[in-house]
Parts: sequence; structure tokens; C-alpha cells
Amino acid sequence: MYFLRAYGWIMLIKDRLYGPFDIGEEVLVELIGSDPVQRLKKIAQYGVPDEYYVYRNYSRYEHSVGVMLLVRKLGASVEEQAAGLLHDVSHTAFSHVVDWLLGTGENEDHQDKIHQKIFMESELPGILERHGFDAKRVSDYKNFRLVEQPTPKLCADRVDYALREFQDWAAPSVVAECVNSLAANDGRMVFSSKPVARNFAEAFLKCQMVHWGGAQATVRYTLLSSALRIAIENKIITLEDLLKDDSFVIGKLKSCNNIEVQKYLGMLADKNLLVVEDPHNPQYVMKKKFRYVDPDYLENGEVFTLGKTDLAFGKLVEENRKINDAGLRLSIGRM
Repeated sequence: MYFLRAYGWIMLIKDRLYGPFDIGEEVLVELIGSDPVQRLKKIAQYGVPDEYYVYRNYSRYEHSVGVMLLVRKLGASVEEQAAGLLHDVSHTAFSHVVDWLLGTGENEDHQDKIHQKIFMESELPGILERHGFDAKRVSDYKNFRLVEQPTPKLCADRVDYALREFQDWAAPSVVAECVNSLAANDGRMVFSSKPVARNFAEAFLKCQMVHWGGAQATVRYTLLSSALRIAIENKIITLEDLLKDDSFVIGKLKSCNNIEVQKYLGMLADKNLLVVEDPHNPQYVMKKKFRYVDPDYLENGEVFTLGKTDLAFGKLVEENRKINDAGLRLSIGRM
């Protein structure tokens, strides 16, 4: 949770992972208060809103402020902090569920495709330029190596959302050591020890296999994207509605009289929805994006990559990748 108080241009933030921060830079305070960032309070991090999901959720806002605070903790410039804060402003309602609606579920990259347009057509360029920053440069968060790195490297985006899930259920005992072990080395994120790097990477894989690529999450993504598809086909909602927030669109779905939409919402509302493996006659054959990390770490002043020095970890990644690539063959409430 965040506890924010603003005094003039000083904003006090207490983050559940990184602790208290005084934010005194006017540009950051103004960006946090902007409509595009505040909208993220109504966007669920996991895509499916709380009332239809089975894991403890949090908002894209919490994650976005967390990314800013993490790179700040590691000594990033104000420009990079701004890029971290704004990296998710282009997420639609339901985040990556929309990738399934639009047919890009295995890549989950719709947000990346629309980011520049959404960012540059918002109030954000005006705020940045008023404070002397190049809005176009900040809009491309891939310019900032602490904020974003290609898979499987560490970056603030990947590390922050993972640590929040570790704390909630996956590996609460390793959160403090991971936060305290993170460091910046030549502009990139590393851990200060190999054991902590291994603990983080294993917990990340656990999140992937149990939650992100697991049966419940995958089926719920399928059910919600199916409801959205039917709603669009029947002009209950539009694609432009998805640029608002979760509660706005859910309100339209709940108030419609389409039998199929209501059926899917009813299934989603069942927190005890029975989802079973059904290899021979599945209702759903699906595959989620495979997420993993292969972290760099420091040892005697040198940087090493875990997968190159720990063959058992490399083998573990490949075993889990094969399981993920095989996909899921699932049915709901029958075998």
C-alpha cells in the first residue's frame, strides 16, 4: 500500500517494499498527480479485476510508482525515474487480457504497440516539457536500462512486479534480502550475491508456473476475453472504452442483457471455479507467455550471469519452458 501526503511540491510516499521516500522534484509530483497515472489506480495488475480473480491483486499504479521508487533507490536520474513511473500508462482496461481479445496472447505486447501514441497524445508531454525534459525520449522507456531490459535480464519493471507477488504469497521470506541485494552496475540492475540471485530467479519461476501461466489464470483470461469479444461484436462496448478503466467496462458488461456475456461473468465470479487438466477432450487448449529471469550478480567485483555459472538452474528453466510450451488442455467442472 501507498500512503501519500503532499506539502507544496514535497510528496511523502511509503511503499510496502521499499519504505518511505520524500519526493521533492516538481516534475515527479506533477506526473504522479496527472490523469494518465491516476487512471492506473483502476487497472488491475493481473488483468482480471479482484471480484473475478483468485490471487491477491494490486493496481498498475502501485507497480508504476514502485518502479519509480526502485530506480530512485538505485540512484537513477529524475529522467529515468519519470520513465519508470510512466512505463505502463498505455495499458488498457484489463491489461494483458486485451492481448487475448486481439489475438496476441502468447506475446502480450499490445501495450508496447500503442505506448508511444497513447503517451504522446496525453497531458504527459506538456508536463515533461514544462520542466525541461524531452517527452519523446522519456516516452520510450527502453532508453533507460534500469527500467527496462530484454528478457531474461533484470530490470525494475520485472523485479518490482515479481517482488510484490513474492510478498503476497510466492516467497515472502526472500523479499527483504532481494531488495537489499539489488544494485546498479554500469547502468544495469544486478544482485550483490549469487544465492540471492538464485532465490529470486526460482521464486520468479514459481510465479510463472503456478500463477501467470497456470490453469486458473489462463482460463480466467480466456473467459474474460471471450466476454469482451462478444460485447464488442454486439456493440455493448467499443475498443475505445478499453482506454478507460476496469470498473467502467465491467459496469457496461454487468448492465447488459446479453446471455453469453452474463454466463462468462457468472463463471468468473465463482472463486472456486473447478478447472481440471483434460488431455483427451479439453474445452480449452491454451498457452501463456513464458516469463523467466536469468539474473546477473556480482562476485569479487565481477559480473556473472546465473544461468552460466549454475547449470542446475539453467536446466530448471528449460524444463519449465518445455512444460509451458506444451500448453494447457483444460476443462471447467468436468472430467
